[in-house]
Amino acid sequence: MPIEEALAPLPEDSESLKALLYALRLEQQREKQRADQEQQRANQLHLENLREKQRANELYLENLQLQKELFQLKKLYCGPRADRLQSEAEIAQALLEFAEQLEQKPIHPQDVPPQSKAAAEPEYELRRVKKRKGRRALANFDHLPTTTHVHELKPEERACPGCGQQRKEMGEETSYQVDYIPGHFERIEHVRKKYACPHCESQAVDPQIEVAAKPETAIDKGLAGPGLLAFIVTSKFADYLPLYRLEDIFERQGFEISRATQSIWCGDVADLVQPLYLLMASEVRKSHVVATDETTMPMLNPGQTHPARMWVYVGDEDHPYNVFDFTLSRGRDGPKQFLKEYNQVLLADAYGGYNGVVVSNQMTRAGCWAHARRKFVDAEKTAPEIAREAVALIGRLYAVEKQAKELSVTERLELRREHSVPVLAELRARLLQWKEQLLPKHPMAEAVNYALGQWQELNVFANDGAVTIDNNVSEREMKRVVLNRKNSLFVGNERGGRTAAILASLTSTCRRHDVDPQLYFTQLLMNLPQTKMSELAEWLPDRWKLRHAQRLSELLITTTAAS
Repeated sequence: MPIEEALAPLPEDSESLKALLYALRLEQQREKQRADQEQQRANQLHLENLREKQRANELYLENLQLQKELFQLKKLYCGPRADRLQSEAEIAQALLEFAEQLEQKPIHPQDVPPQSKAAAEPEYELRRVKKRKGRRALANFDHLPTTTHVHELKPEERACPGCGQQRKEMGEETSYQVDYIPGHFERIEHVRKKYACPHCESQAVDPQIEVAAKPETAIDKGLAGPGLLAFIVTSKFADYLPLYRLEDIFERQGFEISRATQSIWCGDVADLVQPLYLLMASEVRKSHVVATDETTMPMLNPGQTHPARMWVYVGDEDHPYNVFDFTLSRGRDGPKQFLKEYNQVLLADAYGGYNGVVVSNQMTRAGCWAHARRKFVDAEKTAPEIAREAVALIGRLYAVEKQAKELSVTERLELRREHSVPVLAELRARLLQWKEQLLPKHPMAEAVNYALGQWQELNVFANDGAVTIDNNVSEREMKRVVLNRKNSLFVGNERGGRTAAILASLTSTCRRHDVDPQLYFTQLLMNLPQTKMSELAEWLPDRWKLRHAQRLSELLITTTAAS
């Protein structure tokens, strides 16, 4: 449009022009206000959209977390305890059901491929038949004492039904049974003879009376003998029978021993063997690698139980002892006090209570791949593909460990550097990718962050052949403590916790060396009161086992020579 036509309607006087400009300016301001309001409403809608999106993400994460917790609870109460992916079992079950359905369907004759005469003939294939175990070998029972029962025909039964003559013995058939004779109590009477000098007595002087000495006992002037004490300790700390059950067992056998008395006796035994316990602890601190773990051990307290802790420290093969330590809290003071000057390798989970002692003692801290794998298994339902790939990569690390099980430390380290290090590099790259993909609070992100946060500790085994890939050795010992806790519920006081730690250390070490704790404690309690401190190390379970085997060998040689 020409400018003249656009300006034609404009008024000629200045007042009208001013009024028109003022009206246009007001309209412009109103338009700007409307635009600002629209922008403000748009911003509010955007903020609401972001809040809704954030709320949706929070609900999504909360749903995933609930799924994870539900899966863990189902696994705890109904499922297997092994760290296996549930999806693998579901796939196997689905394939099994598919195969069953496929077998039930009829086959159409046209679907059967034609067979030649040669193909129609049956093919023979070599199959490996698994040999059944069958009955136990009788040689496994040769060490048991034998009572022989001879069964003969009565004189009237020996008459021959054919001719009436007496039949003669021509041989025998032998068979075996294994019977159990319940234990029983015996009262051991100690008679101490007194001696006096009759000559001095006749001279009206001191007759020099002397009483024969009685061997020192585990409990001074105590009623319980070493065998009874050994049975109570073994039942409580190796077989995990609570004392109230032992009280019922003893009552059935005709002798009442209250649980309070048994508890006092256990404390007395712990006081006696404490020097041996301290020696084991000092030996563990000489290890190159110490594996540790802890669990709750409730202690009676007014009002409610106090959450005390039980720790375990497992020495290496050169110092093969398992030592438990009881503390009133889960703080760093427990490991700090026990480990003292230890500065080698500490194998543990990611618990922060170890951080202080690791830094102050300048230790090398090794991580546990079993814990890392468990994080992925627990979060499997929230991201199955990631869990499957992560567990598969960790499984390749364990496959290398299976090959290196019987190798020396040097050979194991070479094998790990050749096969495990590349897997670790691949796993780390995948962890970083998954971290970028997942929301920060995603349950699977927790598993990824755990592995990345512990990456330096988890790689220690790849640089030290003496370090194991996981901390399962100490976790197994903790499971036995949990079993004892489940049956006995709690310890009565701090002394009871210390007693449990001392006696569990000895029974656990006996189990580690395949030693009968009943026999070990019986001989230990008979001899330890007379043992010198310089000879104390000979009563460590591993050394006692060697001496006991040597004594049995010498006894067998002597018996063979005498016969």
